Amino acid sequence: MSNARAGEEALIARYFAPLAGPGAEELRDDAASLTSTPGHDLVVTADAIVAGVHYFPDDPPTSIARKALGVNLSDLAAKGATPRGFLLTLALPEDWTETWLAGFAEGLGAASRDFGCPLLGGDTVRTNGAAMIAITAFGEVPAGTMVKRQGARPGDRICVSGTIGDAALGLRLHPANRRGWTGPVDAADRAALIERYRHPKPRLMLAPVLRRHVRVAMDVSDGLAGDLAKMLTGVTARVILADVPLSDAARRVIASDPTLLETALTGGDDYEILCAVPPDARDDFLAGSQAAGVAMTDIGSIEAGEGPPIFLDENGAERAFARASFSHF
Repeated sequence: MSNARAGEEALIARYFAPLAGPGAEELRDDAASLTSTPGHDLVVTADAIVAGVHYFPDDPPTSIARKALGVNLSDLAAKGATPRGFLLTLALPEDWTETWLAGFAEGLGAASRDFGCPLLGGDTVRTNGAAMIAITAFGEVPAGTMVKRQGARPGDRICVSGTIGDAALGLRLHPANRRGWTGPVDAADRAALIERYRHPKPRLMLAPVLRRHVRVAMDVSDGLAGDLAKMLTGVTARVILADVPLSDAARRVIASDPTLLETALTGGDDYEILCAVPPDARDDFLAGSQAAGVAMTDIGSIEAGEGPPIFLDENGAERAFARASFSHF
């Protein structure tokens, strides 16, 4: 493994210029140009991931890059937006190597191509602390159609895509997690859950379905229970726990230790779409999601009143959580 290091301009030319999209001037300028499609609005989001907080430093650099872009594009998906490009700020620690950077650029390029979101520019700096990867992603929607996070009404159905809790359980099972769960788990289940933690899948194919049918939406990044609470303004919600979609791997792990259900519901990193759908649009929305290739599950309802969402177990009793969601601070 070589620790030889090139200068900033050489690094950009070698690893990131090949990822540049139209308007980026092959990353030789100080800015890029981006023109929205006529009749469309730009949608902008920004998220950062930090070593030791959002990923393990020893995770494969290809996986780290894919996660960094994926979590941002998940926000665009929840807004009903189509990706147009992204900016990257990469803060490298003292011990960075070109081997790591080559792997990171490889993963970033693959994710960029898979998600149809080219690199437009950014910055590369050195940090005295942990590595940080910050991305600003740009998308677009037909004018006036961005799906907002608040505005749910009593009677709306609460729906969520995919499965919940896989990534949070994968974090607990990650071999580098010193405070992880050490109970019995099948090797295939462990691998599947860690894969979900490392590689979120932004539900970009749902964007037109969301714009067409839902009242409000957001992505689940900090845990289903806590993120649902963020979506409620002047209303409350009721969720049937038995209806929350879990993968087979998650069900087996939770069956071996039922306390892990709380981890699944509050741990975060799902990057699934959570939305409120008018009741008369529910069936068309579920059918449209299925046609787009994403399973969507009805898990409860928006109700009149105020306060945090209520989660009901199989006996109809309320289930309380010690911590509703992941906290960044």
